[in-house]
Amino acid sequence: MNEFEGVTVVKQANIYFDGAVTSRIVKFANGEVKTLGIMMPGEYTFSTDKREVMEILVGEVKVQLPGEEQWHHYAQGQSFDVAAQASFNILVKSVTDYCCSYLDG
Repeated sequence: MNEFEGVTVVKQANIYFDGAVTSRIVKFANGEVKTLGIMMPGEYTFSTDKREVMEILVGEVKVQLPGEEQWHHYAQGQSFDVAAQASFNILVKSVTDYCCSYLDG
């Protein structure tokens, strides 16, 4: 899906790591919430409240998922899941455009 229809976008950006990662919240009529964002090259640690699915739209990252020692490679068109109430490490190899979906359970 390249477009979202019938949504509300929160104007104020979420800004992390001194501006190296930014996102905007997109709210759907059915209660679903996603963020659309950009990550600059670097290494970051994120914590989750809800379960998340992060889709890489453009770019390339390596991800160390909770409880794992190995790093996984993800690029354009790929996605990964992170459990709720967890932290994960992400190494951004090139400017990366992403969509993050927040799920119950």
